[in-house]
Amino acid sequence: MSRGIAMTPDRDGYLIEFIQVGNAVKVSAVDPKTGLEVSIVGSPLMSRDQLSRAAVQKLEYRLSKGQK
Repeated sequence: MSRGIAMTPDRDGYLIEFIQVGNAVKVSAVDPKTGLEVSIVGSPLMSRDQLSRAAVQKLEYRLSKGQK
């Protein structure tokens, strides 16, 4: 298992973490204001920008639904 960047803010202020395990990358996105965290699993062939956008999109969906 190798860690990517450890909880660094993206341009929207969300915290993003990348963890590569074998042929998959787990990407977690956290909203620092609410503490809400979501995760996705993607291909390591995708760029970090693509992976983080997908995680942020899921986080923003969950925030809009008020789910915790």
